[in-house]
Formats: sequence, C-alpha cells, structure tokens
Amino acid sequence: MKDTISISNFNFRFSGYGHYVVTYTSNTGKSFQNAITDMELIDKTKNCDNPKKVDLNRLKTLCKC
Repeated sequence: MKDTISISNFNFRFSGYGHYVVTYTSNTGKSFQNAITDMELIDKTKNCDNPKKVDLNRLKTLCKC
C-alpha cells in the first residue's frame, strides 16, 4: 500500500521574516525538521486550501535534507 501525504503531516512554526521551521511526520511516526526559506513553497502548501501533492512531496524532501 502506498502512503498518502497530506497537509496534516506537516507542522509549521514561524521563526523570523521569510523563515519557517517545518516538521514533517511520516505515517510511520518518524519526524524530520528543517528551516525552510522558500516562501513560494510555503505559500503553495501552508496557505492553500488544497495543496498539490507535488508541492507537498517537494516540502517533504526539503524537510528530510
């Protein structure tokens, strides 16, 4: 079975102008955290009602780096 990704897998914490600390929690319970400065990606995910899976997967990749 393929894992699905949704906005509920992410936790956003504002950490300054143009910076968010994003925590991704996988369906297995593992957590990954990283500071994200790509505000265009934050707008496409956090500030959107129905974010695209492509954008969520891109954010997940940045959190795991």
